[in-house]
Amino acid sequence: MAGPQTADPPAATQARPPSSSLFPWISMALAALLAVVLALFYRAASTESAGEARGITYVDRAVVTHTAAVTCDQLQARFGSSVIFLPDTANYTELREENWSQTSWRYPSCIARPTTTAQVASLVTVIVKNNVPFAIRSGGHSPNPFDANIDAGVLISLCNFNKVSYNAKTELVSIGPGVRWDAVYTELDKYNRTMVGGRVLDVGVGGLTLGSGLSYLTDLYGLVCDNVVSYEVVLADGRVVNASTTSNPNLFWALKGGTNNFGIVTNFVTKTYPIYESWGGIQVYTPDQMPELLQALYEYQTIPDKDPYANMIINLVPTNGSLLLTFIYLKPVERPAAYAPFYALTPAFEQTGIMTLHELMGLFPPTILPRWAWYSHTFTPNSALYAELANLYATAPEFATIGTVQAGTLLAAVQPISASAVLAGRKSNGGTGNALGLQAVNQTWWTITATWYNAEDDATVYGAIASFSDKVRAAADAAGTSLEYIFMNDASINQPVIASYGAASVNRLRAVQKAYDPQQVFQKLVTGGQKLP
Repeated sequence: MAGPQTADPPAATQARPPSSSLFPWISMALAALLAVVLALFYRAASTESAGEARGITYVDRAVVTHTAAVTCDQLQARFGSSVIFLPDTANYTELREENWSQTSWRYPSCIARPTTTAQVASLVTVIVKNNVPFAIRSGGHSPNPFDANIDAGVLISLCNFNKVSYNAKTELVSIGPGVRWDAVYTELDKYNRTMVGGRVLDVGVGGLTLGSGLSYLTDLYGLVCDNVVSYEVVLADGRVVNASTTSNPNLFWALKGGTNNFGIVTNFVTKTYPIYESWGGIQVYTPDQMPELLQALYEYQTIPDKDPYANMIINLVPTNGSLLLTFIYLKPVERPAAYAPFYALTPAFEQTGIMTLHELMGLFPPTILPRWAWYSHTFTPNSALYAELANLYATAPEFATIGTVQAGTLLAAVQPISASAVLAGRKSNGGTGNALGLQAVNQTWWTITATWYNAEDDATVYGAIASFSDKVRAAADAAGTSLEYIFMNDASINQPVIASYGAASVNRLRAVQKAYDPQQVFQKLVTGGQKLP
């Protein structure tokens, strides 16, 4: 492998334009590539109904549909048409289609948009009393069909829980679950601070945080969930409780990776950090450079005492003819040494500079393709495995299969995670840790993503991505590098995420469920999302 570059950096990186005008000249083609690639952070879809996927059968689905419709009429009579939207409401279709991927567009019996925690508690009380299935949506960025939407039930949308409030004295920020990360960072920018939060600005806070949440600050401070210091939670019996290290501490722990199995979170309070300016940008490579790019990644991951301020992601899009490397360094330092293995390569395009972290995350345009699916795998870095994966991405027939459908693309997000991230999580909140069962080793969270245009191609795409996912896992198994953990925020509904946390975590999660939801309301009536095994 070539050694670190010692000559002057490429001309593209020598000048530093003002942050307000940085990157204005990126070509339309590159912008289109970014639009596809930067949505790699979302999860895979399934065509099964949520109930069927969980082995839940209704004796008479028509009865459930009727009961849900009657309940919705009751809710509208109680809360009014400004909170409860029935199917004959003019904007019902717009509301049911707010989910980011069309694979998650469903037909709820009604949509509730509460504005206060008390309203959420009242909604839950009525819904549970009537034994009606329901779903919870904060930002709606999961492509899994029933994670944040429902057929024949009530969809509770938390979009009105959209306040962000920073306390300069405590250096904590209070965030509603319906807030998008762009609004969070906009508020914190006023104080030259940031938080361990999402990397894609239009993703909602709620689902990402409850699923664990990967951040550009993770190697320093752990996952997003590790930095939450308190939750406001509506329980199945309608009670509203606070969960922290001193109040309901077991529930506090369970919410760090336990997703929607314990209650509806209506507010998060989390830590912030004095990070504002950063260095970063992109390099674009051609598909034939994939082997050397992944070998540079291996070298980057295995350097002793890896710099925790250095973060990156590689997006592999061989069907579109491009590989995209994104650098994020959490200090205003040009070309830091942590990325030396990559400086030895010759990208087809490069643009980097110093800007705020918020500006860096905002460089990329929104996604435009309507249907998404993905799977996630975890393994330790291994040179031979990376070579095998590069070959797999060049030769696997699944790429041709997906390429036959309109706008069909199969790609990958390669996300290196350092042992320091796991250790930071274990130490968080006085050693409370999280429910994830992560091993404190350097590892790669490898996400396989498919995008396409038409619903009639769903079966073709789902079959191809599942087949290719099996091949990636088999390659990691053969190399002896596989880890059991599955990253929930990038996982298919067909993957056993919570089981991957390990028996000890699962048993403790069940005990918390028994204490806070003994009737298993959030296990049985909220059938979407990853359930406790």
